[in-house]
Amino acid sequence: MRIGVPTEIKSDEFRVGLVPGSVRELTARGHEVLVQAGAGAGIFADDAVYEQSGARIVPSAEQVFAEAEMIVKVKEPQAVEVARLKPHQILFTYLHLAPDPAQARGLLASGAAAIAYETVTDQAGGLPLLAPMSEVAGRLSIEAAAIALRRPTGGRGVLMGGVPGVRPAKVVVLGGGVVGTHAARMAVGLGADMTIIDKSLPRLRQLDELFQGRVVTLASTMHAIESAVLEADVVIGAVLVAGASAPKLVSRAMLGSMKRGAVLVDVSIDQGGCFETSRPTTHAHPTFEVDGVIHYCVANMPGAVPVTSAQALNNATLPFVLKLADHGLAAFDRDKHLAAGLNVRDGRITHSAVAASLGFDRIGTGPSVAAA
Repeated sequence: MRIGVPTEIKSDEFRVGLVPGSVRELTARGHEVLVQAGAGAGIFADDAVYEQSGARIVPSAEQVFAEAEMIVKVKEPQAVEVARLKPHQILFTYLHLAPDPAQARGLLASGAAAIAYETVTDQAGGLPLLAPMSEVAGRLSIEAAAIALRRPTGGRGVLMGGVPGVRPAKVVVLGGGVVGTHAARMAVGLGADMTIIDKSLPRLRQLDELFQGRVVTLASTMHAIESAVLEADVVIGAVLVAGASAPKLVSRAMLGSMKRGAVLVDVSIDQGGCFETSRPTTHAHPTFEVDGVIHYCVANMPGAVPVTSAQALNNATLPFVLKLADHGLAAFDRDKHLAAGLNVRDGRITHSAVAASLGFDRIGTGPSVAAA
């Protein structure tokens, strides 16, 4: 198969779909890999390194899309990229279609098969291609919160871990999954006062055992969330419903009772955000303020550490890329977990949660997308 790797064009995105080591694995199995010139610059992998790994360097994204049978990316395709997709071409990347009907319309019209990293599953029911970036984003969320808490950036002027004789910051994490766990690891390491809220009692028991009493665990109720948020210096939004829009757990009304200069970090922003007042931001302009509360809602947090995150992502995606390269669309029949990642095929939405979030009554093209 001929696989194409274009340069990422989303704002402040420095990752790359395939690192040189992944290219070598593909070419060693007889596949051809086209890499756009400069695609690896963000991870300090120049064109010569890709050529040494067996890639063919091409000058433009147009050529990558024109020649490749499968496109491997990191972030959701931007409008100009969607327009370049062709029928029967395979797109393998993060899609996050639930809050993005415009992208869904474009992919439906393209005729391409679009596979979302974030809905590929594993035997344990987990999301193996989302997990590595969730690990990175969870850890970065505490770094981002610590900076946003500083008074020169508009925050309360609270040191995350405090000092002897002064209380540390109160950090509340909404969601005890991968993001929440790694956020808690970082916050506990800094000495913060940590609370994790989750709706799963078995998960809360696991977290209590994992952190050995260093975090407070609370069962998720409206009262528990509101009480914890109003006392918090930092709230990390780390909720996930696979393929679907994130639930809004913090309302605009709650902001008025929060501490002035408190920080909300919405790691769920790719799926629409779990704070009512969230809107996507960029690394260049990461925060905004609503009712005296600082919001950090960068939609591609792991892009800030591309050397780490591109390699971590490839560690997880490469086995699936190899299956697609070896078998094409027939790989879906061989691997039900890869098939769970299929979101769009032959002009139809094929993932039920994505379809529901886009307003479909059933899986299909649906009037809400076609007419929106």
